[in-house]
Amino acid sequence: MSSICLWELWVDVALKTRGNTPKYGLIFHSTFIGRAAAKNKGRISRYLANKCSIASRIDCFSEVPTSVFGEKLREQVEERLSFYETGEIPRKNLDVMKEAMVQAEEAAAEITRKLAKQEKKRLKKEKK
Repeated sequence: MSSICLWELWVDVALKTRGNTPKYGLIFHSTFIGRAAAKNKGRISRYLANKCSIASRIDCFSEVPTSVFGEKLREQVEERLSFYETGEIPRKNLDVMKEAMVQAEEAAAEITRKLAKQEKKRLKKEKK
């Protein structure tokens, strides 16, 4: 059963029993949220939801699939968790995304080289 179906089930049960609808979704059960202090669980769950949204948009519109942005966004969530625990200031989103762009361009160039090499081998086999 998918997570969306579970959410719909929870909402249906809450509506039929005239109970409260669930306040938090599946993100609230994430290990990131579990590591946060009680007073920061709402903050970090919203932050995680925002980063997930950004990651899905990048995945949708990127021409070459790469995990660079996902890794950088995960690092930002980790930094935010440590900020809530220790007070250590996290890096700015602009700086992280600039760094990710450089790494993503390198990864895309590598993937493009590999694809070109595979295509060259395929064409060579077809000539034989």
